[in-house]
Amino acid sequence: MSECIFCKIIKGEIPSCRIYEDDLVYAFLDIGPINFGHTLVIPKEHHESSATIPEATAGRMFRIGSRIGVALKRELDYEAFNLHLADGTAAGQVVMHAHLHVIPRGVEDGFHWNWRQLRYGDGEAAAVAEKIVKRLAATVAGK
Repeated sequence: MSECIFCKIIKGEIPSCRIYEDDLVYAFLDIGPINFGHTLVIPKEHHESSATIPEATAGRMFRIGSRIGVALKRELDYEAFNLHLADGTAAGQVVMHAHLHVIPRGVEDGFHWNWRQLRYGDGEAAAVAEKIVKRLAATVAGK
């Protein structure tokens, strides 16, 4: 996609601090990091949603993301890392090119997810699970 900022980064039209590159994925430092070392792993092909990324590419994104996370821990003295992928604007996706965030974390880094916990009522969890299982089976079968 010609106007996608990440596609332009892959083509070298916009500079980036490259961390990793192979035939399927490209990884580079986020320009607005949560913590220093925060890296984005993107498919080289343009995909707006993680749902359209070929399985081999998606697997590579997570494998490389995990390896980058370990490198961040060891080389930048972090204690942990998050892998985060937002799919769609309602989930917080800002750039419409699927991307995996590798966020190095420290116990006292001051970053907190705005996480809430809901509770299912009687029978609600089973009803929701049944709907998901039905849709997943149809999706896997190609319907």
